Amino acid sequence: MKRISILVGLIAVMAFSFSSCGGTPAIGNLRSITLLSAPSTNLVGTGGTVQLQAIGVYSTGNSQDITRRVTFAVTPIGTDDLGNPLPAPPNTATVNVTGLVTAVAPFVCSWVDTTPGGTTATWAVSGSYQITATYSGITSQPVFISVASAAGSTDPLGGCGP
Repeated sequence: MKRISILVGLIAVMAFSFSSCGGTPAIGNLRSITLLSAPSTNLVGTGGTVQLQAIGVYSTGNSQDITRRVTFAVTPIGTDDLGNPLPAPPNTATVNVTGLVTAVAPFVCSWVDTTPGGTTATWAVSGSYQITATYSGITSQPVFISVASAAGSTDPLGGCGP
């Protein structure tokens, strides 16, 4: 009888322990995901990077970094500076499990010099990569990443972006 009591007690402790494992039940149900980015959302140069962070907001009002738990989706929107559609990942821009977005080959410029031939470039974005984070059926707001990993063709000096 003593062994059964100990076993029942152990099972109860394990059940309680598993119910609060990972912190989720203790802080509530996931309500939304906020995707944060570095101050600059422009991938500059070959291998340029931008760091993203996914913050889960729970029903209790608590928040938690869930970057390594989310699945990132990257969608090209718009064109490069020549008017070609931006290549889909894993081309041009990739994002890893830590939220690091990296410029990869083929390198492009998604900025257009709106004053061609002028002495000072005035830039406009022609395309970007829309990135969202999803976890437990909830998707974050998008973050838009422009790319300046290649020399621009619309700027006489070959510049790309501000």
